[in-house]
Amino acid sequence: MNAAFKQKTAAKLKALSSSRDFISSRFSTAAIDSLIERADDLVFLPGLVDVHVHLREPGFSYKETIRTGTLAAAHGGYTAVCPMPNLSPVPDSLENLGKELALIERDACIRVHPYGSVTVGEKGELLSDMEAMSPFVIGFSDDGRGVQADEIMEQAMLTAKRLGKPIAAHCEVNSLLHGGYIHDGRYAFEHGHRGISSESEWRQIERDIGLVRKTGASYHVCHISCKESVELIHRAKAEGLDVTCETAPHYLAFTDNDLIEDGRFKMNPPLRSEADRAALVEGIIDGTVDMIATDHAPHSLEEKSRGLERSAFGIVGLETAFPVLYTKFVRTGLITLEHLIELMSFNPSSRFEIDIEDDFTVFDCSKAYRIDDSEFLSMGKASPFIGMQVFGKCLLTVCRGRIAYTDPSLAENGGNNC
Repeated sequence: MNAAFKQKTAAKLKALSSSRDFISSRFSTAAIDSLIERADDLVFLPGLVDVHVHLREPGFSYKETIRTGTLAAAHGGYTAVCPMPNLSPVPDSLENLGKELALIERDACIRVHPYGSVTVGEKGELLSDMEAMSPFVIGFSDDGRGVQADEIMEQAMLTAKRLGKPIAAHCEVNSLLHGGYIHDGRYAFEHGHRGISSESEWRQIERDIGLVRKTGASYHVCHISCKESVELIHRAKAEGLDVTCETAPHYLAFTDNDLIEDGRFKMNPPLRSEADRAALVEGIIDGTVDMIATDHAPHSLEEKSRGLERSAFGIVGLETAFPVLYTKFVRTGLITLEHLIELMSFNPSSRFEIDIEDDFTVFDCSKAYRIDDSEFLSMGKASPFIGMQVFGKCLLTVCRGRIAYTDPSLAENGGNNC
């Protein structure tokens, strides 16, 4: 980032050196002096923001917990994350949301801003108690499921607009899925797999944009994966509608040509064609795609070891997002570092009104290394990026003026996490 930001952050580092948090972190004085001295060779960034993660608590703590998920986020340079509501119980009422908020208050290492569900139990039949939850959530989503009924989505948009909250939509038409689990493309055809069509995604985006036009709601599209979605959102923005979207690192880095018979390549939406990937990259460059979110979705080893057909949908991504994107897009000159930080910090924090004023992270982008799942702090290990050579290792993450993650090389007795 620019020299002024580096100078300001170096001053924050110096101030940390005399704080109680610093003393308890085992972060050596020599290490902090080294960071300041090496400022010209390091990348100092505002805290990264991920508006689409799955922290799995309450209900699925064998996959991930609030603590392990936020540790993983801090390890990846994130200081704020927004967990989706496909939990047990689903946060569809103030009582159910309270269970999640209590865990966040107790265990989170960084800022955590949850979504409330759009419908009761995410079943798509009755609206959740959006009004009661509104002061405590970042927005509303039924992520993991598309809201099938037009009238329910319209009611949700009208309610969310009145409450001043966005709808973050997982767009998927159930009747177009046909039992698919990877992209309906060449790999599926050649290997006898059932495919998921791109239409199942873009058709619901098309419907929802029509409802935004009707209601004036604030609407955000989750994890877009295909060229038709990019075009629809581009046209909606040109029309002046309040529409934003995200894509994920894996859709920018891989296509269905990269698939192998391994559950770490299975996610929903699936990896699509090269034409789709190219459209997403162009959407990043021209501003159609507002932000990059990981859709970090950890599962147990057993759930991800059943191949493409039978493994659970979802991969982890918080600890690999910045190095992958920096390596593939900044180092190759496709976008600037400043643009990447807009996508990973400024745009998501602005759109969802997330305060990251006292947050920053420091990366060493000078040396290549290979992504190794044994170094993940997440309980989930399934990632298509394992083994990839990248640049960008997180050395330090500071959230709310407190150290959330320290690389082991900088601490006197091993790394400090939270």
